[in-house]
Amino acid sequence: MMMLLIVPVVLLLLVAFWAIGGYNKLVALRNRFKNAYAQIDVQLKRRYDLIPNLVETAKGYLKHERETLEAVITARNAASAASNRAASNPGEAGAMKELVGAEAALTGTLGRLFALSEAYPDLKANTNMMALQEELTSTENKVAFARQAFNDAVMAYNTRREMFPSSVIAGMFNFAAAELFVVDNPAQKEAPKVQF
Repeated sequence: MMMLLIVPVVLLLLVAFWAIGGYNKLVALRNRFKNAYAQIDVQLKRRYDLIPNLVETAKGYLKHERETLEAVITARNAASAASNRAASNPGEAGAMKELVGAEAALTGTLGRLFALSEAYPDLKANTNMMALQEELTSTENKVAFARQAFNDAVMAYNTRREMFPSSVIAGMFNFAAAELFVVDNPAQKEAPKVQF
């Protein structure tokens, strides 16, 4: 009689340990991709902090190009706001798509600024501008590496969440799929070319 009672209790304990282990693994993977996004966020904030300095340096030389400078600042502010929304829920599809769009717009306006600055030799030779260009290029590279680490973490999380038996636990506890930080525009996949 006691043996008949022990077998179901042992089976129940095994199922409970399996569920707890699966849940904890999903939590760990979700936290890993959130941390990976935090690394992107650090680099994006650094980039956003560099842009006003870049505009201020260029402003003295590009007096007649006010709308380009304002477009850069507007795009920077939109990208910063999108980054803040994505940081509050990394991996959420809408927030990531908004961030990708805002980053594409910012990259485009920066490209116009850099193309425009080619016509101003004094600006190209300005030491502050050259230093900002170097920092921006370095930051763009760091963003690319951080984006790769984030996408790797999201892929591991999504794979685990979709595999059986983890998919059962993911469904029970509402572990939603995470969105990759994918750059759709092939021209945007490279860091902006900033040459002075």
